[in-house]
Amino acid sequence: MIFSVNLIIIMLIFQSIIKMNLFLYFNNWEGIIMKNKWLKARSFKDLLIIVLVIYGILVTAFYLFQDQLLFRKSSLTEERLQEIETEYPQAEEVEVEMPDGIRLHGWLVKAAEEKKTPLLIYFGGNAEEVSGVIEEEERFEGYSLLLVNYRGYGLSEGQPDEDKILNDALYLHDHFTSLESIDSDNVLTMGRSLGTGVAVHLAANRDLTGVILISPYDSIKNLTQDIFPFLPMELILKHEFDSIAKASDLEEPVLMLTAEDDRIVPVDYSKALYDQWAGEKEFKMISNRGHNDLHRSEEFWEYISEFIDKLKNN
Repeated sequence: MIFSVNLIIIMLIFQSIIKMNLFLYFNNWEGIIMKNKWLKARSFKDLLIIVLVIYGILVTAFYLFQDQLLFRKSSLTEERLQEIETEYPQAEEVEVEMPDGIRLHGWLVKAAEEKKTPLLIYFGGNAEEVSGVIEEEERFEGYSLLLVNYRGYGLSEGQPDEDKILNDALYLHDHFTSLESIDSDNVLTMGRSLGTGVAVHLAANRDLTGVILISPYDSIKNLTQDIFPFLPMELILKHEFDSIAKASDLEEPVLMLTAEDDRIVPVDYSKALYDQWAGEKEFKMISNRGHNDLHRSEEFWEYISEFIDKLKNN
């Protein structure tokens, strides 16, 4: 999920309190004051101060906890690591040191062919440890898969933030496309939810053959501003992931997959990004699915397979 449901509920309650106080005061202030001895002793100035204090608490809480809201770090157990090693011997465990010394951990799942293979680079959701994609390797026939956890996720070191994640994506691309076993002219990226912003950034800065976006958003700023319309996102949001600002310059073919019942990233946000995309594009909405179970639909995988086949034939 993009944001923690519990924290969102708490902040929406605060937001509702502000709205209710203002409504009551301006629409029924005389009757309320007459019935409430405490309010009789309070002036408009006093009530305004109370509302401003509540508002300040709300703004401060979002600013301080937005990293926890956005980055829901997932761990990787030793048991899971052993399971991958045993069941998926073709998944080579990799560890890459970033320019700042932080080491990122993941897997390069090699395609069956021994010749140079095309590469698919996957970027996960905000609560996703990416090893689960290894189990879907057969759906990407002919492609090697690069699955590396964000900073702080799985066994990767460091703490996540937007700039570091985006820079890491470029570094990982450059590092793995330099391998002799990888066809550097045939690289595809795939992002899910939060990871769609990372995939879009990669497409904006490197030559790719195609892009697959699962539950994409136009920008985190727009998404959060609509959830919390009382908050000054322009001033307090640290991680914008502004995909829509890049879309009009992107010529890569794109497949966007959305869920009809998505309550985390509603379809309108995906459609806004689609409308701005400059290159060849496909938009697929899968019915009776939500944000977290979209990938369980066979229709979902059929669309991906068809898109990849088109890229191979171009």
